[in-house]
Amino acid sequence: MTTENAQQVFRVLSIDGGGMRGLYTATYLDALARRYRVTRGEAALDIGNGFDLIAGTSTGAIIASALAAGIPLARVAGVYRDHGAAIFPRKVPNGLGTELLRQIFRRPAYLRQGAEALTNALEQELGQTTVGEVWNDRRIGLCIPAVDMSRNRAWVFKTPHLPDTLHRDDGYRLADVCLAATAAPVYRSMARLATPDNDGHHVFVDGGLWANNPVLIGLIDALSMTGPGDRIEIYCLGTCPRPEGESVGAGDLDRGFREWKFGAGVVSLAVSAQEHAFDNMARMIAGHIDRDCQIVRFPTGKVPASVMKYLDLDETSKEGLEALVNQAHTDVSETMSKCRDPGDPAGQLFNSLLMDLPTVSEGVR
Repeated sequence: MTTENAQQVFRVLSIDGGGMRGLYTATYLDALARRYRVTRGEAALDIGNGFDLIAGTSTGAIIASALAAGIPLARVAGVYRDHGAAIFPRKVPNGLGTELLRQIFRRPAYLRQGAEALTNALEQELGQTTVGEVWNDRRIGLCIPAVDMSRNRAWVFKTPHLPDTLHRDDGYRLADVCLAATAAPVYRSMARLATPDNDGHHVFVDGGLWANNPVLIGLIDALSMTGPGDRIEIYCLGTCPRPEGESVGAGDLDRGFREWKFGAGVVSLAVSAQEHAFDNMARMIAGHIDRDCQIVRFPTGKVPASVMKYLDLDETSKEGLEALVNQAHTDVSETMSKCRDPGDPAGQLFNSLLMDLPTVSEGVR
């Protein structure tokens, strides 16, 4: 928590889910930090250490965990670039045809292959580091939403950053938490995690089903970690979401299995509906609390039509990955322009954050 003119400033990073679009998010943050490193004339900047709390859903959980653990984002981007095709060996079918017939019987095998590939990739980068160790080493709070299948209830994996913590999640490995958080139905296998302190286990699916935009999770914990008069800054980061919405005609109301992409379309609808709703709810709550609370979303640019076809959660083509990387660099340039505009309050707030980021310390990977 930083101090400005005796006012405590508590900074939160909230990272949306989005499957393979996590490549965009990792590239965007990495490129932005590199640009500011040059601007400031300093060594590599430690993005994670610029925040008191990081909340990440689904693919955002991977990025959040890496930031909290001090893992370079260039390596995180490599997880998507180098392992994406193995994590999603077959895209969800778009409609009827031979591919659907093939996957009716073989989809479970593809999911097992993908789960194994993701496990190996996560262990390679996150190792055996546990949730509790991240807090002890870096004092960065971490919140990762999931769904506990035993009760169909929301579950948020947390570092022991709250005053009344029960240390429930301390022993979970970050790699396993990310497996649980990214287990999107239809796209990924469910994740079965052994309970760290006994012989039990829990089965989890993707937290994006209820909190694809985790801004409210970050706000609630920030309120528990601050006091009246403190300042809370929440920075919300998307994953290159496509413009959503459609004109539904009177003859298109009776959509069946094919039209809803056999469930995948429902997942995408739920994910997109949450982003704007949760941002608005967080801002409304912010207006009724005894803290100076600022909530901003970056980047704010529109996705060009040429990139639209590459935004599926399981898009792993070479062209698709290149499009995400290029869009990230384009959006970094737009963000830099906003940060240099004295008439843009959100840009000035973001610029202040980036100018305050600490440099990478010895021992941080």
